[in-house]
Amino acid sequence: MKFRFILFSAISLLLFSCNNGKLTSDAAGNFEAVETVVSAEANGKILAFAVTEGEILIPGQVIGYIDSTQLYLTKLQLMQSRKAILTGRPDIKTQLESLEKELANAISDRNRIQNLVKGEVASQKQLDDANTRVEVLKARIDAQKSVLSTSTNTLTEQGGTVEVQLAQVEDQLRKCRIVNPVAGTVISKYVEPFEMTVQGRPLYKIADLENLYIRIYVSETQLSHIKVGQKAEVLIDSDKKDFKKYEGTISWISSKAEFTPKIIQTKEERVTLVYAVKVLVKNDGYLKIGMPGEVNFVK
Repeated sequence: MKFRFILFSAISLLLFSCNNGKLTSDAAGNFEAVETVVSAEANGKILAFAVTEGEILIPGQVIGYIDSTQLYLTKLQLMQSRKAILTGRPDIKTQLESLEKELANAISDRNRIQNLVKGEVASQKQLDDANTRVEVLKARIDAQKSVLSTSTNTLTEQGGTVEVQLAQVEDQLRKCRIVNPVAGTVISKYVEPFEMTVQGRPLYKIADLENLYIRIYVSETQLSHIKVGQKAEVLIDSDKKDFKKYEGTISWISSKAEFTPKIIQTKEERVTLVYAVKVLVKNDGYLKIGMPGEVNFVK
């Protein structure tokens, strides 16, 4: 038993020496995270910005405000303009009421004259004049309706234009609220309250630290043995002689070859063209962005 232990120790020491104290893995790389730079969507002074580095944010969380006073005043002005325009629309029913009453009287007179003509009390000319009056009044009413409808439609269209302008201002007002778009941890903060900002200026950077991935590079011969969704063993240094293991999943494989990055060593050191691969790993808090790691593919 003692002899076997000594022999096993000697073989292990020899293997360790041959590998220069390093674990022989399929590939090595560094951990990365999905990072999002959140930028300002409006111009003005930052009135509030409650963000600290290391803080965990959720989607839809309001974390600050940009001064929106001028936009709000513009909104009030547009609302008044819309009200004035729509108030100017004519009341078609009221304006046609007198003509319609006159037409009703004219029709009544025509009918009366028509009966008198049948009794040979009134002349045909009187009936023709009555018919002409009715037709003239109908034409006047149709013309007045057309004019009033055109005026109403024009003012309604003008009011619609103001509605669009109001919608634009409302959108700009919403963008004065700084709303966090994704879940993650704030890793960088670029501005402070009461600073002036412009549209597109970066405010902070947020990253998903719960799910990191290690970017590795594999040779063409390794490429034929891996696929998206395949499990992998991810290792990081635990101490000088040991490694901490994580379960990972291949989430992406590049479709194009590239030259081996200087900081990466693949299993075959002489390979000059490699394929980038991402292995997704659930972070228990010990994994950090930029940390080196190694990967063994699970067959």
